[in-house]
Amino acid sequence: MALNIKPLSDRVLVEPQAAETQTASGIYIPETAKEKPQKGKVVAVGGGKKDHDMTVKVGDIVLYGKYSGTELKLEGNDYLMMREDDILAVI
Repeated sequence: MALNIKPLSDRVLVEPQAAETQTASGIYIPETAKEKPQKGKVVAVGGGKKDHDMTVKVGDIVLYGKYSGTELKLEGNDYLMMREDDILAVI
């Protein structure tokens, strides 16, 4: 699916992964106790800044801070728009 959005400068559009619904031991997590996901897939990348090239690319799975980014809803899906500096690691 191609999105009609192009982040500017050093911004990245990330699609968060779904929150865990069950623990490793098999206990189901209720909707009210679910943690906000901190891992997602990069779906669009800006062009970078004059003195800084982008290090992430479309398709990378990244870890980001709990309160990073701005939440967006595009074409029925949830996304986060954040600066590349908010990304902690590529996994």
